[in-house]
Amino acid sequence: MKKRWYEAGLAFACTRCGNCCTGAPGAVLVTPNEIARLANAVELDRDAFRAIYTRKISGEAISLREKSDGSCVLYDPEQGCTVYQSRPRQCETFPFWRGIVASASAWESESRTCPGLNRGPTRSANEVDAISRRDGTFSSARSRLLSPQKD
Repeated sequence: MKKRWYEAGLAFACTRCGNCCTGAPGAVLVTPNEIARLANAVELDRDAFRAIYTRKISGEAISLREKSDGSCVLYDPEQGCTVYQSRPRQCETFPFWRGIVASASAWESESRTCPGLNRGPTRSANEVDAISRRDGTFSSARSRLLSPQKD
């Protein structure tokens, strides 16, 4: 087995700074189960939640909408993530996304915008691998869309 650059593990503690929820536009993919959880969190039925908070993107993929400034529709500058306890897998698995843990330089680059990287509890390399396999980002979602898995 090839030695991982993060063999000693990776440290991360979310500071709830909102940097990952704001800034450049992107996509936060949501599954039907996540939509149900999020709808419950904002006290709406699924259809209303979909209409207000989501948009269809490539193929069958559904993403949370963004505000005009690029921030997540569920992010509040004063409160932070308004659904933090029910957040989608993509948000829950950050920063252990495949693209971020792919190399030390990618991790270092992300650490320039995320104050939680390299601090807090250290996840083992095996735990990082397990999280990144189910990261919820668009690149890994393509395989999930072809063979759906449980959230």
